[in-house]
Amino acid sequence: MTKRCALLSMDITDDFYVYDYMLIEPMSKYGWIAEEVSWRNESVNWDDYDVVIVRSTWDYQDAPDAFMKTMQAIDNSSAVLENSLATLEWNINKAYLKDIEEQGVRIVPTRWFEGFDGDGIADVVRSWECEEFILKPLVSANADHTYRLTLASLQEQAAILGKVFEQRPFMLQPFIHSIVSEGEYSLFYFAGEYSHSILKKPKQDDFRVQEEHGGELELVEPERALKELAQATLKTLPDDPLYARLDFIRTDEGFAVMEVELIEPSLYFNMDDNSAQRFVDVFIRRFGSG
Repeated sequence: MTKRCALLSMDITDDFYVYDYMLIEPMSKYGWIAEEVSWRNESVNWDDYDVVIVRSTWDYQDAPDAFMKTMQAIDNSSAVLENSLATLEWNINKAYLKDIEEQGVRIVPTRWFEGFDGDGIADVVRSWECEEFILKPLVSANADHTYRLTLASLQEQAAILGKVFEQRPFMLQPFIHSIVSEGEYSLFYFAGEYSHSILKKPKQDDFRVQEEHGGELELVEPERALKELAQATLKTLPDDPLYARLDFIRTDEGFAVMEVELIEPSLYFNMDDNSAQRFVDVFIRRFGSG
């Protein structure tokens, strides 16, 4: 009997690099019909699917409450939601990094703010003795509302930042220059099994590593210390997700976690010829053939 799987996406993906289609053909060989479905499509009957996988929902940060309402509706249906609702609830707010750090895993130094406080930000930056720093919302994707600043530009943009973060909690981090000189490492795990790794480098005079912002990607083999940190990071997660992308950066103290992506990370199937099949193999072991 054929089974159906929804690959959750967004309404318009023209401005993004989306590789979810690479799952459709290999899944069909195991009796699964996989199709991309917008999470905003209110006419969908989620009971029509056996599994719903959250994939390229890269506008969820614009309406997080609506997004989570849809995730709850899927969870209430007969379909299995992957990753799980509990995982999505944990991962949607970047305060999850506190949980990771409390379990002994190194993260990029971070301070947390409920609203804009120019003097408070300046005090922390001076204590770090760093020239540049990053502000980004606790609920965000694709580097939206992410600012690279100095104390001077903080003062110059105070009015704008005050409006952006007036009622939006955010995190403050020192700018780690290896993001420019070396790049950001992403390691991919499917049901806890290592798949592949890439190194993402920003384009000239930028700090954002996403393809949409001109970032360059390279398939790499991570060094031992990085894979060990990734394994330790996996152990801090609330459950066993179908997929996980772990992002790291090199600091003076060693590698540190930048983010743990469990909701809508690109899995860059295009960068490794066997990665889509690895994902499908894990999926079939978990859900069976159609």
